[in-house]
Amino acid sequence: MKRIVTALILIPTVSYAVLGEWEWLFLLILTAVAVLCFYEYEGIVAAHGVERPGPMGYVLGLAVLLTSGSQFTPALIALTALVLALRAANLRNALSQASAMTLGVIYIFGAWRCAIDLRAVSKWWLLFALALNWAGDIAAMYTGRAIGKHKLAPRISPGKSWEGAVASTVASMAFGAVYAYYLLPAVPIYWVLLLAGLGNIAGQLGDLCESALKRGAGLKDSGTLLPGHGGWLDRVDSSLFALPVVWFLLQSLERWAK
Repeated sequence: MKRIVTALILIPTVSYAVLGEWEWLFLLILTAVAVLCFYEYEGIVAAHGVERPGPMGYVLGLAVLLTSGSQFTPALIALTALVLALRAANLRNALSQASAMTLGVIYIFGAWRCAIDLRAVSKWWLLFALALNWAGDIAAMYTGRAIGKHKLAPRISPGKSWEGAVASTVASMAFGAVYAYYLLPAVPIYWVLLLAGLGNIAGQLGDLCESALKRGAGLKDSGTLLPGHGGWLDRVDSSLFALPVVWFLLQSLERWAK
């Protein structure tokens, strides 16, 4: 019940922020979620025995999130993180600290930067990218419970099945087709199906990757802020992978169409 109540609050709130006219409200909510995700990511890093990225991780991440253009490329992020790691008390830890900061900044703040860029193209494209995995998660959960027999990744997430994964992808593609028919009618259907299918697969991989990070750290959830869902990172792990993939594919298809 807690999981359902939390979803019933989050989904309308996120949809309102995405589709509303107040840009400042969208950026405020997005920034808050990104910061909370990074905070939980720091907890996972610490559980792995690596020093937390600390305040400079947030500074670098917010710069990536709120600065448009290509000023903060992955290479510049990695170089900055490596320079910051020179402060490590034990230089044997410099590599792991720099790696943790680089991954966290790109993984979390870089993904949410794609959300801003998608919204700049169209609010409906951003909602499309977010809702894909909402639909897919529901299908995976019920299908997995009903007929799931073949484990998808038992070492990482024992509850997931291949049947649920396939149902998730099919549901996302069906959702995407219906969504685009009404809200993105000018977009070719094969674009929609490609974006929905690959976006969903990326989201499922995002879920598995976050689970692997937690399992390696001996954690069940990334946090406790969302009743029934664990932490924010647990709730948006799929979106953190789906958003960059949908953004990249959309840009590629538009260039190809020209």
